[in-house]
Amino acid sequence: MVWRRFPQVNLANLPTPLEEMKAVSRDFSCQVYMKRDDLTGLAFGGNKVRKLEFLLAEALDQGANAVITEGGVQSNHARMTAAASRKLGLEPVLVLGGRAAEEKRGNLLLDDFLGARVYFCPLSDRKKTMKEVGELYEQEGLNPYIIPTGGSTPLGTLGYLRAAEEIKKQEQVLGLEFDYILAPLGSGGTHAGLLLGKYYYGLRAKILGIAVERRDFRPLVEDLFSQSVGMLGMEMKMEKGDFMINQDYVGPGYGYFDEATASAIRYFARQEGILMGPVYTGKAGAGLLDLLEQGFFPPGSKILFIHTGGTPELFAWNEFEPGEVDK
Repeated sequence: MVWRRFPQVNLANLPTPLEEMKAVSRDFSCQVYMKRDDLTGLAFGGNKVRKLEFLLAEALDQGANAVITEGGVQSNHARMTAAASRKLGLEPVLVLGGRAAEEKRGNLLLDDFLGARVYFCPLSDRKKTMKEVGELYEQEGLNPYIIPTGGSTPLGTLGYLRAAEEIKKQEQVLGLEFDYILAPLGSGGTHAGLLLGKYYYGLRAKILGIAVERRDFRPLVEDLFSQSVGMLGMEMKMEKGDFMINQDYVGPGYGYFDEATASAIRYFARQEGILMGPVYTGKAGAGLLDLLEQGFFPPGSKILFIHTGGTPELFAWNEFEPGEVDK
């Protein structure tokens, strides 16, 4: 348990369940399971709390009394950071890229309930604004701890190194080994952590990221992986083919969703009783269904889909139609 070498705080309900998606498995010639990281708890759950357990432990060790992070207006990471900060007695400060909405809905409404201080700025100015806000708080005598996009730092990757240990144990209980592990790909920390866990715990699965925006993800994930290996003082090398990226389901861009995403969300809701948000898991769900339909996975493949949460995004629309997230 190499991750136990690092301080952490208890924020999540772990391990999360792993369940077979029987309708999906029935409709396609593969065994498809879901890791329910939407059930981690803490303000509607999601994958980010795994990273926050390590990051906020460091914040407390450094004597922080405020936490500053950034994201889009409907950021799941921002919502969970605000909730975790409140739980630990820290002041949550959110820098959100986009417009202040006329009506607070979805994650933005939850940020308000949590009493987070929110600063809006253009999407491209988030890092600059976060630095400026941090300096302002320091001038006021506060000691802010800054968390970059998605909590995707070498320390944050330990959250999914730990998740890989859970997956290994759940494989043993089920008596199988997964051939593929699939999850939405955004800030890269989840996938870097899964790759660490793949090699450390000996998982057979290839890691497949379904991109939620158009960018060059491979250097991002490889750099996070390399830095994390260095932090752990271990020797690991990412093997060619162990990490795959698919950008076919981005749609119009980050924060937008198209009919394929909407159709996938309806499918999982009506066939499995599972809800997905349109920004992350809905796009990954659309990718999973289309790849199954195309025959990308060999018949009989054992596939694990990681539900990373984000369902509050669903409540940012009055009518569920393809379009733009509230910004």
